[in-house]
Amino acid sequence: MTKLSLALSAILMGSASSFSMTMRAQSAPNTRREILQQTAGIATAIAIPAAANAYAVPDLNYPFEALEPYIDAPTMKIHHDKHHATYVANINKATEGKPEVDILELQLNALEAGPAVRNNGGGHYNHAFFWDEMAPPDEAKKTKPSPELEAMINKSFGSMDEMKAAFEARAAPGALFGSGWVWVCVNQKGDELKLVGTPNQDNPLMKGVLDEVMFPILGLDVWEHAYYLKYQNRRPEYVSNWWNVVNWDKVSENFAYVVEKKAGVPVRG
Repeated sequence: MTKLSLALSAILMGSASSFSMTMRAQSAPNTRREILQQTAGIATAIAIPAAANAYAVPDLNYPFEALEPYIDAPTMKIHHDKHHATYVANINKATEGKPEVDILELQLNALEAGPAVRNNGGGHYNHAFFWDEMAPPDEAKKTKPSPELEAMINKSFGSMDEMKAAFEARAAPGALFGSGWVWVCVNQKGDELKLVGTPNQDNPLMKGVLDEVMFPILGLDVWEHAYYLKYQNRRPEYVSNWWNVVNWDKVSENFAYVVEKKAGVPVRG
């Protein structure tokens, strides 16, 4: 057996059995060129797997019931396992066969990429961000803004209480009609916090959604699926109760990252 034949045999041994059966059914290659062409094709197919399922729903850092009584376990389970999972399945489908891009990087040009990437890529990023900024009430009440974040809150809103009041007003049905999110963001210069609302699964990282791209450090899902089982149409009650599960240590980490990097916060999944 020649060296070329040995090389071809070694590659074929690592390929799928279905390919081997197909090769036996076909006539053998007649020339060295044909052997090399087929060998290159096999090696390429083995070395470059399909880029399907690039994104995944991250596990929660706490049990589904951990945020009670403020967010109930059935809502958390449906929200995480059904709604978030649907966004992930759809963004994987929309990007199948394309070069893999980190979900954070995908946000900037999501509007140009079209509705499938905008809605489902945004849905994945927003929810992954959301889960990690919350903690069980007993843990959350032990957290507090860092001195740097507290100073920026006071500079931008006057006080923590004034910031919360403005946030709750922005999240009210009359101010953010329909489904969407409310965010506290760092502006492009990194010297001020901004309070904004975005519709559907848009977020401030997406170019074209707001006057400028901004970097969220805190965000609240005000889609009905986030609260309706417990609160029905009482969105303001859901919003005011949500402060009891905000992990200010995580929000402070987000703030420090954004100010240093001038970039969005990375998420799991």
